[in-house]
Amino acid sequence: MKLLIVEDDIDFAEALSRAMQKRGAVVERAHNAAGALAIAESFAPTHAVVDLKLPGESGLKVVAALTEQFPGIAIVVLTGYASIATAVEAVRLGARHYLAKPANADEILAALLRDAPDAGLDIAPEPLTVARLEWEHIQKVLNEHGGNISSTARALKMHRRTLQRKLEKHPPKAD
Repeated sequence: MKLLIVEDDIDFAEALSRAMQKRGAVVERAHNAAGALAIAESFAPTHAVVDLKLPGESGLKVVAALTEQFPGIAIVVLTGYASIATAVEAVRLGARHYLAKPANADEILAALLRDAPDAGLDIAPEPLTVARLEWEHIQKVLNEHGGNISSTARALKMHRRTLQRKLEKHPPKAD
């Protein structure tokens, strides 16, 4: 396994890199989209772990570029800002799986190696909270507007600063 880790949290990237090397992977790391694409050209990864929120560019752009350049690559998107909209978009762009942080090395490796979808996943016993539904809707509209805060705020009929404050907070728990 030739694994490219694209993660802006240097400490997490280093820890994940060591854990994956112990599991037999050859690992390269990048901390932004441009670095990831430059490394990928010479490294030719078979697998990648991509953080959704990178400095400057979205991890979704990295996913799209990697799947275009390496059609068989297995990609797992990691994020601390999980939403249904970004999960759907990541998979649509070619990611194999989407994991919310915190995820450990064993969970990430299992997702990288799993080829088939899992129809046996548990369905949440309770519907999403109103706060979580709002977060999901904001993420969907933000994605539709290419990450543009001002355009998203206009579409949501919300003041731009209010939207920015909502986005700075961690997503509410899904339960």
